[in-house]
Amino acid sequence: MEPEVKSKKPANTAFKQQRLKAWQPILTPKTVLPTLFIVGIIFAPIGGLLLYASDNVNELTIDYTNCINAGATFQNIPKSDFSASFSKAGQMSVPQYRVENASLRGGNPNGLPAYQCHIQFEIPKDLKPPVFLYYRLTHFFQNHRRYVKSFDVEQLKGSALSAGTLSGGSCDPLAVAAAPTPEDPNRKLPIYPCGLIANSMFNDTIYDLTLDPNGAKQPYTFSANGIAWKSDSAKYKKTSYKPNEVLPPPNWAKQYPNGTYTDAYPPPDISTDEHFQVWMRTAGLPNFRKLYGRNENEPMKKGLYEVTIEMNFDVTRFGGSKAIVISTVSFLGGKNPFLGIAYIVVGCVCVLLGCIFTARHLYKPRKLGDHSYLSWNQNNGPSSSAAIGAQGFNLSER
Repeated sequence: MEPEVKSKKPANTAFKQQRLKAWQPILTPKTVLPTLFIVGIIFAPIGGLLLYASDNVNELTIDYTNCINAGATFQNIPKSDFSASFSKAGQMSVPQYRVENASLRGGNPNGLPAYQCHIQFEIPKDLKPPVFLYYRLTHFFQNHRRYVKSFDVEQLKGSALSAGTLSGGSCDPLAVAAAPTPEDPNRKLPIYPCGLIANSMFNDTIYDLTLDPNGAKQPYTFSANGIAWKSDSAKYKKTSYKPNEVLPPPNWAKQYPNGTYTDAYPPPDISTDEHFQVWMRTAGLPNFRKLYGRNENEPMKKGLYEVTIEMNFDVTRFGGSKAIVISTVSFLGGKNPFLGIAYIVVGCVCVLLGCIFTARHLYKPRKLGDHSYLSWNQNNGPSSSAAIGAQGFNLSER
């Protein structure tokens, strides 16, 4: 019996022999020119609508990075450190800030001083709710691969993982910390919450705004309820750790006596801490803003406001900056002029190309499928004859 001969020849099917039916549109002036004009006519008005909606968003951004160097009395903020966009509003005054060296509000268990930045700014018109308060950071690369992976899912779900379980995992090098005792000088405890993301959490405290600080000081409050996505909130549960079983992240130590959890200062309940949940959703770009509070019920009245910010987050270590942003929204969301401008530009380019191609077609129309435009039909001298012969030879060989 002869052995079976294997063949690499494809099977005689329509798919493998490339005999499948295909359709390809033929681009003619009758199809291309109307398409260009239709796209331009549709895109330009949409872009105008998007740009109009963006322009109706009221927004104030104040960079307070250099507030630490301000004096004890109010001084004007440099023009490069603030921007304002209020539709149908008059001229607003230049924001001012001053710095104060004071203890943490609410009690600092370690007795450490803290710098507070007091910012005065004017809202030139009444802002309809909802009004949102953001903090903005620059040059902070939350999208670094090692940083993004630096957390433990089970620990965030409330499981009391041991130091041995966390050590060597995704939270390293902030998974465990030394906690020696006379009985066990090599004792190590888990860090809760572990990882680089939690350790670097934005910890400036932005207090409630006050209207007319020289008068009645009417408060305008921002609530943290609802600032995190519901899908994010579902990921976090109250921890099963007891205070003496874990240690806080290194950057959190100032908030706890001697840098440890106690019964009076227990581990945080991250299931209700929406500021923590917002921070744990890492940003995709180095310059980003995150929601800090929202007020969906009260309008923000026109007037002079003051806000106090407790400055704990050091941005000078990575050459960044920090700012607060007060903003409203439109029916399309926040302020984003780029999308409207892009639509308008695409629409205008399509209309312009349509006009150019139409003029070219009317001036010198070209018959569809005219063989006279083929290169071997051109008679340009002896050199072209040689080229034609070479092309004919190549075609005959095929």
